[in-house]
Amino acid sequence: MFTADQFDIIFIFWAFFFQLALIFHFTFRKKFFKSYTMKRGFWIYALCIPGAIISLILFINGKSWSFWLGGFIFVIYAAFGYWADYIKKIKWRKPVVLPIFIPYVILYLGTVMFYWFPLALIDRSLWFYYAILFVISTILNLTSH
Repeated sequence: MFTADQFDIIFIFWAFFFQLALIFHFTFRKKFFKSYTMKRGFWIYALCIPGAIISLILFINGKSWSFWLGGFIFVIYAAFGYWADYIKKIKWRKPVVLPIFIPYVILYLGTVMFYWFPLALIDRSLWFYYAILFVISTILNLTSH
């Protein structure tokens, strides 16, 4: 068993919640595009609000930058994604529009990586379990477009 303080527990909970939310979202995105994705998909972006609050709590309480950076990257990713998808309504996925695609993917992966990699600093098994969820999420993401 690993030892974790209350802020590690908050981080662990949030990291896994975020990845499970992505799995849920990617599972239903394609099949229910009009009824779910276009009407409720923005909630994935809205998760940046609690993500930022959690990052701020971790920052204020002296956690290493690797624990709080993901939430702040998430804010940038969500703002960019919301702007492209819901404000400008840019159809950038098919066909791929590189000026949107490249920063979107970099910000998305940056968010995910900074929720995933710090788990190894707490306990290697957490990193492994998150890796499994990341693989599931990635497969669902790639097949849901």
